Amino acid sequence: MTKTSPSSVSLGCRLNAYESERMAGLAQNAGHSQVVVVNTCAVTGEAVRQSRQAIRKAKKANPDADIVATGCAVQLDPQGFENMPEVTSVLGNAEKLQPQAWAKLAPVQDVFAAKNLPKGPAPLEPVQARAHLEVQNGCDHRCTFCIIPFGRGQARSKMVQDIVEEAQILVDRGAKEIVLTGVDLTSYGPDLGSSVSLSDPISALLKALPPFIRLRLSSIDGAEVDDQLFSLIVNEARIAPHLHLSLQAGDNMILKRMKRRHTREEAIALCQRLKAQRPEIVFGADIIAGFPTETEAMFQNSLNLVAECELTFLHVFPYSPRTGTPAALMPQVERAVIKDRATRLRQLADDRLAQHLHSKLCQTDEMLVEQVKNGQVFGRLADFTEVVTQGPFTAGDVFLIHPTEIDGHRLRAHPV
Repeated sequence: MTKTSPSSVSLGCRLNAYESERMAGLAQNAGHSQVVVVNTCAVTGEAVRQSRQAIRKAKKANPDADIVATGCAVQLDPQGFENMPEVTSVLGNAEKLQPQAWAKLAPVQDVFAAKNLPKGPAPLEPVQARAHLEVQNGCDHRCTFCIIPFGRGQARSKMVQDIVEEAQILVDRGAKEIVLTGVDLTSYGPDLGSSVSLSDPISALLKALPPFIRLRLSSIDGAEVDDQLFSLIVNEARIAPHLHLSLQAGDNMILKRMKRRHTREEAIALCQRLKAQRPEIVFGADIIAGFPTETEAMFQNSLNLVAECELTFLHVFPYSPRTGTPAALMPQVERAVIKDRATRLRQLADDRLAQHLHSKLCQTDEMLVEQVKNGQVFGRLADFTEVVTQGPFTAGDVFLIHPTEIDGHRLRAHPV
């Protein structure tokens, strides 16, 4: 069915989700009534392929709509996406949240020319339960496998007051939980002042927002967790007891070749310290399978890290070379081996999640409703565990549940 109002399709990270929630409103304000915005991802070659597929699917579903392609894949290859017959226009990462860019869609600009991070626009639609809030963008690090800094530009932080004002708008629109996100979230602050860090906007939000609002941190780099941030995570109950860690591997030689800034011992020590001071905390992590030069013994160290860090939610990435990155020039692991290792990691991830879900059975907990569909109520616990239940609830409701069984990758529960 043809769209008669702006809509968006988001691929990839939570930062893309934040942007997509807002671009439909910018398009509408600029007079683009029939437009679908596709916010692409470039984290892997597969992500780029899926981005192109999403564009084709959006055009097929909305033949009369204009297709605006943006995001990291577009930023890295603007001409390639502009040449797609389905695409009406392309928009760069640095411009896509600027109202003036939507007034006159312009060619993709140099993302490294962006030197600051302005306050974002309000989302078009009311917030049902959970809202994403960009506090940081860009990255100054150069991990050897990663192309994203070239799609997002230099690290830059949003002013604390702008963050607070955006959050208050989200709460007014219905948000019960706010997810702080960025390309390199824990690098927040130095561009605003030598003493500024991520703990500053978190502290300001905790002070300014109503006490029932929960904050959640998206992917963080353990090497950047300072004492102030650590203290907030373990002592502030309004910060969700769930952290997604950018670990990538569990072998020190591979971490060095990735140009990561932590060792396996430091990752384990951080998780142990956090768990000791906040036992209910649950960890997720990104792990790459089959990074160049990875031997079976090195891969085994990644498998072992899952238990040693007590990881529950794993994002497994089979390594694929990205043109323009140093890792693409390193000796590659055979594709069949990469596929096998990714399969083994995913099986371990399933086992770890099953253990976690089993530990939650028969324990009363609090659920935030995200969606109601076909009489079933879907949501998550504070530690990010998925739950399905039934009852007269709507998105944004918070209530107690009693898990009774495991249903795939989530819990099935009864309201208390």
